[in-house]
Amino acid sequence: MLNGKKILLCVTGGIAVFKAAALTSKLTQKGAEVKVILSESAAKFVTPLTFQVLSKNDVYTDTFDEKNSKVVAHIDLADWADLVLIAPATANVIGKLANGIADNMLSTTCLAVTAPVYIAPAMNVHMYAHPAVQKNLQTLANYGYRFIEPGEGYLACGYVGKGRLEEPETIVDILEFETSAEKPFKGKKVVITAGPTREKIDSVRFLSNHSTGKMGYAIAEAARDFGAEVVLISGPVSLSAPTGVGMIQIESAEEMYQAVLHEFEGADLVIKSAAVADYRPKTAYDYKVKKLPGEQLLELERTKDILFELGKIKTSQVLVGFAAETDHLEEYAKGKLERKNADMIVANNVKSEGAGFGTDTNIVTIFKRNGDPIELPLLAKKDVAQRILKEALTFFKDDLNENC
Repeated sequence: MLNGKKILLCVTGGIAVFKAAALTSKLTQKGAEVKVILSESAAKFVTPLTFQVLSKNDVYTDTFDEKNSKVVAHIDLADWADLVLIAPATANVIGKLANGIADNMLSTTCLAVTAPVYIAPAMNVHMYAHPAVQKNLQTLANYGYRFIEPGEGYLACGYVGKGRLEEPETIVDILEFETSAEKPFKGKKVVITAGPTREKIDSVRFLSNHSTGKMGYAIAEAARDFGAEVVLISGPVSLSAPTGVGMIQIESAEEMYQAVLHEFEGADLVIKSAAVADYRPKTAYDYKVKKLPGEQLLELERTKDILFELGKIKTSQVLVGFAAETDHLEEYAKGKLERKNADMIVANNVKSEGAGFGTDTNIVTIFKRNGDPIELPLLAKKDVAQRILKEALTFFKDDLNENC
């Protein structure tokens, strides 16, 4: 899959540079043509000669070192590449690219690139978690950059945590998958809702539920990996935003409804995995309501049924809903399928061990209008996510034949 691919490997300064040398070797063994840009800091760890021998190409380190007088090197490299891989990517280069800074050969070239760019971060665990770095990563994700997440383990600085450059073999596998023809959702826009909503009572209290958003976030990551343009509309959760996914943060059911409605017309597939509040306080106060003697009555009113509203206005969109139940699973799921004009309902019994809120696993049954229910065993949520998308893909029959 990488045979004949022109890969521009951009190497920035960090102890993980030694892995970039091995990565260069593995990419060339796969038949890729590799050219390397080495930052000044990276060259202090491994010499340019190492990468020159492994890639069998000149190594670029200086913007003003024009190896061919007939072209401008950084523009020529940017135009040449089929894909760009920045590995390891330091906090410094991530910050530069996120803010449009071009002050060396590597950053100047990357800003001129129109090919897909993959970033493989590597740094200290606290650096990686710093809000500025996370903000820059999200900015690059919004620009369309793609990411190869760092691994967890012992770091060269002595810390244990997330920040290790992913292993060269894994990076090669990811690139092979990313460049393969099997991208069934390529060209499709997928909108996913996730997490809980919060319905305000007063300035310090709200109504909510136990949803953590793990299922919806797993679906968003799987849809991204399947080649889709993904928009994730999320209630308040503690999860990090998936890289390469457009994020819209909301709090209330009404905010989620408006966000979904805004994205709906251009969507091909909408998956409503969020646990949206069915009711909200009829009156919400902008101050803290004080404790009073005796009982208090909280009057509630219905929120909009988002799935029902979308079912009324859908045209070509495929609409998938979720049903979290505690009993009569099949009856309620089939009823929701018909009543809300959905194409598919993913149902689970939240009382089942391994299937409730906050778990990393799930047990679901998929209901469609035609055919028998599809019962899945206990699976990791990422595996459930892939299965849901594969079942949704059957509604795009022409695209299924074309892309698979």
